[in-house]
Amino acid sequence: MGKINLLSQETIDKIAAGEVVERPASVAKELIENSIDAGATAISVEIKGGGIEYLRITDNGSGIDKDQIQIAFLRHSTSKIENAADLANVRSLGFRGEALSSISAVAKVELITKTKDSLLGASYIIEGAKEVSLTDIGAPNGTTFIIRQLFFNTPARKKFLKSESTEGSFVFDVVEHLALSHPEISFKFLLNGKEKLMTSGNGVLSDTIYQIYGRQIASNVLEINYKDERVSINGFIGKSVIARGNRAFEHFFVNNRYIKSNNLSRACEEGYYGFLMGHQYPFFVININFEDGAVDVNVHPTKQEVRFEDEAFILEILTKVINDRLRKREDVLEAHIDEPKASAPAPVIETYSEFVSKPAVEQESDSSSYEVSNDSVSEKEPEIIPPVKVKLPEPFERDRLEKIKAQVTSQIRQDTPYEKKFAENNLDKTKYEQISFLKQEAVKEHKIIGQVFDTYWIIEYDKNMYIIDQHAAHEKVLFEKTMARLKNNEMTSQMVSPPVIISLSPQDVLLFENYHEAFEKLGFRVESFGGNELAINGVPGNLLNLDPKTFFLEILSDCESFKASDSFDMIVERVASMSCKAAVKGNNKLSIPEIKTLIDDLLKLDNPYHCPHGRPTMISFSEYELAKKFKRIV
Repeated sequence: MGKINLLSQETIDKIAAGEVVERPASVAKELIENSIDAGATAISVEIKGGGIEYLRITDNGSGIDKDQIQIAFLRHSTSKIENAADLANVRSLGFRGEALSSISAVAKVELITKTKDSLLGASYIIEGAKEVSLTDIGAPNGTTFIIRQLFFNTPARKKFLKSESTEGSFVFDVVEHLALSHPEISFKFLLNGKEKLMTSGNGVLSDTIYQIYGRQIASNVLEINYKDERVSINGFIGKSVIARGNRAFEHFFVNNRYIKSNNLSRACEEGYYGFLMGHQYPFFVININFEDGAVDVNVHPTKQEVRFEDEAFILEILTKVINDRLRKREDVLEAHIDEPKASAPAPVIETYSEFVSKPAVEQESDSSSYEVSNDSVSEKEPEIIPPVKVKLPEPFERDRLEKIKAQVTSQIRQDTPYEKKFAENNLDKTKYEQISFLKQEAVKEHKIIGQVFDTYWIIEYDKNMYIIDQHAAHEKVLFEKTMARLKNNEMTSQMVSPPVIISLSPQDVLLFENYHEAFEKLGFRVESFGGNELAINGVPGNLLNLDPKTFFLEILSDCESFKASDSFDMIVERVASMSCKAAVKGNNKLSIPEIKTLIDDLLKLDNPYHCPHGRPTMISFSEYELAKKFKRIV
């Protein structure tokens, strides 16, 4: 063993910084969370060079007293908790007391801060954990952190950063998550001098979703609300039309803290089962709030992982809340003859930006120089204080900010097609949703036009043309009937004579053994025939028209996609969905009485709009869309 050395404080600080400060986004997260904990209602974030060269966070929070500044940069110094007992009831976003110490150890930091009761603010500069200066300065209430040359003294760490554009996108993700979890705070994000995001801070989550993601997303979300004595769940979940091919649009917040959890993601995705196709993932912004002590946030240095007191209960409730909400509304896919291109955030954002970009004071590109306008000086401040050049961040223009909130909220309401439709026609949304295409009252008004390609049925109703995929619709009807029989223990088996013998690989034999109970519950009767062979003695009573061997092998192959965490009931349900291969196929001619019977069967289902695999059973084209295509409307 080599010589044992006591590390210097500088080395200790750099090692500790490695746990908290991974990249510019880590710095932004810690500082913005501090701003939120300080009671800020407006936060501005500006980066240059991906945040590596320059990162500024400005807020209008409570500020830091001058005599507390140096203490704030010491390790394990925090205003959020006092002792270990407080960890069980942490509600603030930051509490470890390592952020400022860690950041200042690997960057050049300038702090400008002022409390509302102070006549002057303070400027504190610390570089690589070494103090440079602490002086008085004229400043608005709140705090500004300017971080320059991240990892300037640890070049080995800097080499592992990605490109400036990628690092900048990580910072944007942080701002996005915090804006979604705190819609009551106005967030502004500038990248290389250009405004990329501005939220109104009016406290309405749906408006924040609109401001971040634009019209197409915001007009296709459903609100969820659940509350009991242990937990409350609220937020918005997306309809199937805005599903994506990855989990980038899945946002979880626990007590308003952004977290990552594979278990929560799976629970939500299970709630969408039957509403989305395979390899599609939903959009959602979900906040889960617990009573004190029911969740442990002190699990990981970045605080993005949590531990639940009763995770199984939360997962079950979350799945149920989402599934119940999706089943409560019509979800017919509205198709467009000319599909619109994916657009940037809605035009209202541009109007909004133009409104806020008119400076109340002269702005300079170098934020190290500041100029306070006379309006920003408290009436209590004596005139002898000389004016100091300070750049006043826009979030502090309170009157203008309130006007912005009102304007953007009003514009969003007008600009969202769903809201506009009912406002212009003075319609009751609740009443409208009740009389949907598949309600009994609506069926009486259906006008069946006919069948095309021996697969799709065209039906006219309420100035819309509906197209039903007969295979997907019949498949869903069979699935629901199968699940009903399972629930009522009414599944039957039809014996096969002579038995059908199947030769399998050793891996497939093991796969069947893992799921044989699910097969049996559905009506399959299968036993070992020696070696790697199985004998099929019986099949589900309602699936006699399928080839037993081909059908069994298809379902067994699909079982490979099951996860170890899937419950028995979940497996049974998925096997049941596979059994719907007996559904009428495309290219089969159906009569009008048969399609009417199929529609009547759809009427009885909770979710008639998607087949068991998530494909739509029907789509619609509006009269307006057709008129546009034929140039009747320009």
